Amino acid sequence: MKQKPRWTLEMLTAALAVLCALLVLVLLVQRPAIWPVLVVLAVLWFALFGVFRYRVRSWVARWVCGGSFEKSKTQFSLEPLSQPAALLSGETVLWYNTEFRTRLMKGEALLVPRVQKVLPGLDLQEARKVSGQLLNLADGVWNAHSSTVPGEAESMTLLVLNEETALRKVEAEYKASRPGYLVFLVDGYDDVFSDMLDSERARLLEGINRVLEDMIGRGTGFLRRVASGRYIAVVEERQLEQFAKRGYDVLDKIRALDPSVNLSISIGIGRGAKTLREAQDMAVQALDMAQGRGGDQAAEMTPDGFTFYGGVSHGVEKRSKVRSRIVADQLVKLIKEADHVVIMGHRMSDLDAIGSAEGVLRICKICDVPAVIAVRRDATLAGSLINALIAAGQEDDFIDPKGALPIISQRTLCIVVDTYQLGLVESREILEKCGKVAVIDHHRKGVGFIEKADLVCHEPYASSASELVTEFLQYVGDRDDKPNRIEAEGLLSGIMLDTRDFTLHTGVRTFEAAAALRRYGAETEHVRQLFDVSMVEYTTKARLVSEAQMYRGCAITVSGEVAPEARVAIAQAANDLLTIQNVEASFVAVQVGGGVNISARSLGAVNVQVIMESLGGGGHQTMAAAQLKHITPEAAHSRIQTAIDQYREAQKKSGLESGSEQKKKDKQ
Repeated sequence: MKQKPRWTLEMLTAALAVLCALLVLVLLVQRPAIWPVLVVLAVLWFALFGVFRYRVRSWVARWVCGGSFEKSKTQFSLEPLSQPAALLSGETVLWYNTEFRTRLMKGEALLVPRVQKVLPGLDLQEARKVSGQLLNLADGVWNAHSSTVPGEAESMTLLVLNEETALRKVEAEYKASRPGYLVFLVDGYDDVFSDMLDSERARLLEGINRVLEDMIGRGTGFLRRVASGRYIAVVEERQLEQFAKRGYDVLDKIRALDPSVNLSISIGIGRGAKTLREAQDMAVQALDMAQGRGGDQAAEMTPDGFTFYGGVSHGVEKRSKVRSRIVADQLVKLIKEADHVVIMGHRMSDLDAIGSAEGVLRICKICDVPAVIAVRRDATLAGSLINALIAAGQEDDFIDPKGALPIISQRTLCIVVDTYQLGLVESREILEKCGKVAVIDHHRKGVGFIEKADLVCHEPYASSASELVTEFLQYVGDRDDKPNRIEAEGLLSGIMLDTRDFTLHTGVRTFEAAAALRRYGAETEHVRQLFDVSMVEYTTKARLVSEAQMYRGCAITVSGEVAPEARVAIAQAANDLLTIQNVEASFVAVQVGGGVNISARSLGAVNVQVIMESLGGGGHQTMAAAQLKHITPEAAHSRIQTAIDQYREAQKKSGLESGSEQKKKDKQ
């Protein structure tokens, strides 16, 4: 194609039409009697055009292209191609080969003004890419590739199409048949079945087997029981997609086997892995995540991250202390191997974080290993406890996070308490610089946890980190190596904070830990003084409580900015709202800079962690939070209501309606 086209086909057609119209008008004006002859000539013209329309089109294309393409070597090289090919001027079709006519135009030789009439959806810009553009044409899938040569008037484009129908079918089948790995674990198997009659245990186990077999038996996968209460399954990706669409309703079916028994199951799923072994590793990690979030849910792990299903019921307390004794021994071993120990909690540390940190510090003192607590004294909610410890002569126990960096080496152990999330630790620099890391936490697990820790004690059934550390202290040292009175009161204050004075999320082990602290000398009246607030904090809390509005059994307060010294009132207001009649959960949202911070609390019937996770936050079943950036308080209020709606719908689907909504139904 050495010459550039001088006319587009539309321009040529329009010009010919105008000339013919003018000629007809002239003849009719000069000789009116000639109109029958013109009609006959027009009929003959259209008849000839119908017979020779492809040839006429070739003549036009030849004239438009300047006579350099028709019967040229270029045409002869394109005509016998096995792929459909076409020559375009701009978006106008000038020429196409036999394959194009046969496979895309049903064998008809038509004069096509625009290429989109034959190839709907074609984007020449997209087709110029190396990957081309996929089009659904003629009951098949085609990949269009184009090459354009810019011209003075309009560009010339060569379009070539490759049929990929069979290839795409093979690709779709390959993806749909990729294996996925599932691990099922009955939550608290030993605790649930230990005191049960053999006949009752057999009935429930047979019910679990039947539900799982029915679930897996719908496809081509297989199910195997590998241990008591533990199953594995391998299924195809198409079946996993169906499970996900149904929200893993097997969770509801297991729970419904016997409502009188707290029976539930956790599922770990590995999807999108390159190998079956990798899928197994992903499933095991996902199961650990589901268990760490309280169980009774499915955690799906893909190369893109985690997706969670379920998690709307209560967790089950684990009554055995065997794990606490084992973890205590491992913790002592790590401490004795270290030169120094740095202990820290989460940012804006509270009484539970500082109380549990001081308890771990006591373990380090028992082991005769130097240790300090890294905390920002100007950004803590546990100032009363820190001041009490300093007044007792323990000022050297605390250090600023920046001041701790010079003493850290590869033989330094970092112990993180009351958080598992990498983004919430007091100092990420300390965590990265220490040679070894141990984590002690009770919050339900979520995305963003500390990976590759040398020791992890993650117990979502515990009321607080202080409860876990109190249990460790009972297995460390001799009888006389125990916390002093101030340390015991700090641990007790952490338990009281997270249980709201032993009213929520308490179990047998919670009261046993409190009893042990009482034996260590903790005085409840002194602990109560650690919760005293200033007048500014109390006034702010009262205002936040008074502005609350009810929504579907939840109290919601949205406010502008509060004074920095009164931010502790946000969590306190959320706690106080729970004391109002018919309030099952509370949400206090306060503007902070250009965003909004949300503090959420519940009485246990509502899992606020699930609600906060939908807003990008996390936490515990009865205590959670979220930070929304670049949003107004009004917009945050709307998002909270939407998240509550989604949670309530999930509750209805699982058959776990809220108490307030159940009362409404009973009245009706």
